[in-house]
Amino acid sequence: MSMEAVALDRRITPLILAFVVVGLAVATIGGAFAFQAAGILPCELCLKERLPYYAGMVLGALTILVAWRRRGAVLVACFALLALLFLGSAGFGAYHAGVEWGFWAGPSDCTGTLDRAGSMGDFMKQLQTVHVVRCDAVAIRILGLSLAGWNAVVSLMIAGVAIWGMRRAV
Repeated sequence: MSMEAVALDRRITPLILAFVVVGLAVATIGGAFAFQAAGILPCELCLKERLPYYAGMVLGALTILVAWRRRGAVLVACFALLALLFLGSAGFGAYHAGVEWGFWAGPSDCTGTLDRAGSMGDFMKQLQTVHVVRCDAVAIRILGLSLAGWNAVVSLMIAGVAIWGMRRAV
């Protein structure tokens, strides 16, 4: 590692890294809401993929407070929890992307075939009462990845920042 890289690494404090984690989580959720406002509706798995980000924002805010006070073991624990949370989020995003690619089956309530209606009246009733955004249908691909795939990538990045923060907090 060059001297400049070592000097830069020393200037990046756990407090800065905690702000980066929260900033990335907020930006990701903001992006999800922007896509939703643009008409790309989330499926059931997409909505569940947001949960680690909500928890991460709260835990990240706590990590900022702890980093502000510079508490060693507690700060390491906060970053470790953030890393685990976002590693789990990456796994969930990869699972959803696998459902979209057809590698494995997804939950039955948002994938698979629709029930056949017994009569035209039943069919019309289904059309009026059921609107399911399918978990196995990709709404948009960006650079070849669906939003679930990008969730896995971004979650891994956030987990990496949290691990970096954990190492800097020691």
